[in-house]
Amino acid sequence: MPRRGTGAAARERLNWPHAPFHIPEDIYQGWDATEHGAEREADWNARFERYAAAYPEQARELKRRLKGELPSELSSLTMIEQAQASGETVASRKASLACLNELGPQLPELLGGSADLAPSNLTFWDGAKPISADAPDGNYLNYGVREFGMGAIINGIAAHGGFIPYGATFLIFMEYMRNAVRMAALMGHRTIYVFTHDSIGLGEDGPTHQPIEQLTSLRTTPNLSTWRPCDAVETTAAWDAALKRQAGPTALVLSRQNLPHQARTKPQLAEIQRGGYVLKDCAGTPELILIATGSEVALAVDAAHELGQAGRAVRVVSMPSTDTFDAQDTAYRESVLPAEVKARVAVEAGHADYWYKYVGLEGRIVGMRSYGESGKAGDLFQHFGITVEHLKAEAEQLLAEPNA
Repeated sequence: MPRRGTGAAARERLNWPHAPFHIPEDIYQGWDATEHGAEREADWNARFERYAAAYPEQARELKRRLKGELPSELSSLTMIEQAQASGETVASRKASLACLNELGPQLPELLGGSADLAPSNLTFWDGAKPISADAPDGNYLNYGVREFGMGAIINGIAAHGGFIPYGATFLIFMEYMRNAVRMAALMGHRTIYVFTHDSIGLGEDGPTHQPIEQLTSLRTTPNLSTWRPCDAVETTAAWDAALKRQAGPTALVLSRQNLPHQARTKPQLAEIQRGGYVLKDCAGTPELILIATGSEVALAVDAAHELGQAGRAVRVVSMPSTDTFDAQDTAYRESVLPAEVKARVAVEAGHADYWYKYVGLEGRIVGMRSYGESGKAGDLFQHFGITVEHLKAEAEQLLAEPNA
């Protein structure tokens, strides 16, 4: 004898005679807030009109923030050019702090915070003021050791409107706030995540703190834009992209260790915003393309230089944001990664498998296929073969193959 559906049994026990999905009219009317909501909206609009008449400048500023518009005088492009001119070799987390020191005074709607790691994340900028019971007018929240709570709160702040919230922690601790990050992407909130200590380069804390698969997790989350910059210039460009992106969240993945400055032309500065670009090129069509992000871009540049001295035509592509690059038109992507060049090697101190989409099944990847170890950053990069020497060896082996 067939069993009765649990839904039917539940309705019977609850004395609920109505069909599924049917709401009786008297109950519906009790919950219908359309008329009340319209009255509240009309009242708010009338009060805002009076406010705007009395305080026109403040009203314009409030409307700008609620619309999510950035100030017209925001000098983010100038900041990128200044970062290139200064040529500093710094950790990208420190370059991020320099961005916040510049942006904070220009963006009163910027509302920061960190999950108990502000001194390490470097997100407490010069003009930041902690929010407390005695200082409700602050612009920085100390969330404590509660990454998910931080992610959920900044989602709520973004949903309210009028603020651009950012929250910071180590990249590995993204795992604790994963659902909040996913919900921000699903809901299309403009939230910014500052994830520092981005690889085995963080050192002695060991495999529990060294992120491996987290970058792939972020990059494969729909509607989440992920940036892993290679120096202070790309870090500034990443902040610029995050602030201008209104349709979803952005993750900034930053290093603990110093990253060498890379030389660029003015056109290359503009191309950073396209997510991937030719950083170092050769004469004519390249026979090999090296693709890198973050701290490994410097390795690729050095390897290309040494291979070039040996007579090889090598191109280096810096790809700080794969999703941004993938969104470019076919012609641009082809100009950076021409289909005819099959010999490709990607290098990144994260899980290797993600990069097959760019190097193809015949390409090579220098990356991580295990968890990390406890040790100094330099020793760990050597131990796991994320070095110029290993990158060169992989490239030379690839070029030696008949179909290269």
